Amino acid sequence: MKQTTAVAISGGVDSLMAACLLKEQGHQVIGIHFITGFEQASCFTQHPGAENQHRILDIGKQLDIPVEIADIRREFQDKVVDYFTRTYQRGQTPNPCMRCNPTIKFGIILGHAQKMGAQKLATGHYAVIKKDKSGTCHLFKGLDPQKDQSYFLARLTAEQLGKAIFPLGEIKKSEVKKMAAQKGLQPVTLGESQDVCFVKNNSYGEFLSAQKGFKSTPGIIEDMNGQVIGQHKGLHLFTIGQRRGINCPAAEPYYVVRLDSERNRLIVGARNDLVASDCNVVDINWIGDAPQAPEDMHVRVRYRSREVAATVEPRGVNAAVVRFKRPQASVTPGQGAVFYRGDEILGGGWIEESMVQRA
Repeated sequence: MKQTTAVAISGGVDSLMAACLLKEQGHQVIGIHFITGFEQASCFTQHPGAENQHRILDIGKQLDIPVEIADIRREFQDKVVDYFTRTYQRGQTPNPCMRCNPTIKFGIILGHAQKMGAQKLATGHYAVIKKDKSGTCHLFKGLDPQKDQSYFLARLTAEQLGKAIFPLGEIKKSEVKKMAAQKGLQPVTLGESQDVCFVKNNSYGEFLSAQKGFKSTPGIIEDMNGQVIGQHKGLHLFTIGQRRGINCPAAEPYYVVRLDSERNRLIVGARNDLVASDCNVVDINWIGDAPQAPEDMHVRVRYRSREVAATVEPRGVNAAVVRFKRPQASVTPGQGAVFYRGDEILGGGWIEESMVQRA
């Protein structure tokens, strides 16, 4: 009997080819396209994304698979957009993709797929799942270093990984595009996915200001010595390491060093003031066993950076102090810290605080 596998269909070439490959491998494939309410202006009408739905259904026709439309606007608002807003209100910088994958895709959508009779949910992520001798699932980087998305999947549990399939993990993006063209398959959504899919034409500041209950509160800008040097229009307009928008003339440019949400103050300094020797990481999801003692591993503190050597000192089961072997710049509270051993992703948590190294 064929295994029934659901594929999260976005309309792009990655999910299109993920579904195609699984069908060729003998899976009984069904597609699920979920509506978040942020696809286009018409998504806010009584018939969300009607125009987009017709294009998505064309994917099903190309592959000869059924495609279900799941309206998860309320859940997406509660679990992703509200998280995004709350994190900025706390003076931190959120990572909505790391929030979405375990709660939406491999939470709500996986549950929806299982109700439809699917045993597993596949996506177009570039990452690899491997099982050890005991059958426990482990997460590894994708083959294509330019497209590897394992960082964003670090908060999936081993149980969730056991129900996940990433058909593109050992294929390069260039090959995926080439295969789609050879098979005559046409994605209905062009371009690469955005880091924050629900912020379209607005700036982050404009988007946040439009959210229900969000308040933009002007405040004071201080330098590293506590001297008042200017005013800001709201902490949500800034992130650690930012240079633009401070608008305080000086001999050398200022950079955002810290967002003091308790006092509503923006702390700025020189580039050297951004360097941190340590950071606290909380709410860590360890895919396997959590370390019981200080352990050397590699850590990535943002998606667009390389992992760096560090000693990870556990503080209970779900928290740790990360001590970098070489101090790192712009370690940002609210962002994800992801732990590696070689190409294996050991888990990921949220940066709570960084310890700036002072001269």
